[in-house]
Amino acid sequence: MSLGAHLIELRKRLVIAAAALVVGMVVAFIVTGPIIDLLSIPIRTIAEEAGREYTGLNFTTVTSGFDLRMRIAFAIGLLISAPVWLWQVWAFVMPGLTKKETQYTWGFLGAAIPLFFGGCTVAFFVLPHVIEIMASFVPTGMAQFYDYSGYYDFVFKFLLVVGIAFVLPVFLVALNLAGVISGREILKGWRVAVLVCTIFAAVTTPPADVFSMLLLMASMIVLYFAATFISMLFDRRKRKLARAAGIDPATA
Repeated sequence: MSLGAHLIELRKRLVIAAAALVVGMVVAFIVTGPIIDLLSIPIRTIAEEAGREYTGLNFTTVTSGFDLRMRIAFAIGLLISAPVWLWQVWAFVMPGLTKKETQYTWGFLGAAIPLFFGGCTVAFFVLPHVIEIMASFVPTGMAQFYDYSGYYDFVFKFLLVVGIAFVLPVFLVALNLAGVISGREILKGWRVAVLVCTIFAAVTTPPADVFSMLLLMASMIVLYFAATFISMLFDRRKRKLARAAGIDPATA
């Protein structure tokens, strides 16, 4: 295809992806009420345990309620329309890939997407503990008001950061398949990996919430060693193929 044909194809893919996102946002906007109630469970629980009346999030401007619903609709709509816009991206780049690269890409997507949502799920279960611990630092006799914008940003970023952290082992396997790093080299850095996982879990969760920190740290460490094991299996397969072709595995 010529450059002009590529640009026309790109425009077509972008229009379809944008249309899918708009439809997803419309559908998501309808269910923003239950989603807000779901996200508000931690602060409702804190209020009930403290014997206070639950007042909900604070909306300080005329358009605050609409703004929150639009932000939630965009995030949920992005997830709902993911099969469509992911396919559009894939359909645009697939003609330029070899058969093996296509297989690897499908494998990476098949592993990365469940891991991302798995990380978001772990983060969602950890989130109430995080908010509860942080609320315990409010001095006695003082009141804590949760502004809708700050609360939503905290929840969204927390879910996103943990979700992305769960996908990182997939990139280790990708680097291994690309020949950048071997499984043994990944294994040799296990001390550094455990330290990084520990620091990440400690920074992401409140210092006083040991349970949440250990849960997040253990999940990331297990994924790291799983990526190491898979990389070593790939290395073993590469060595077998090299020997079958009469090539020294050490120099392949």
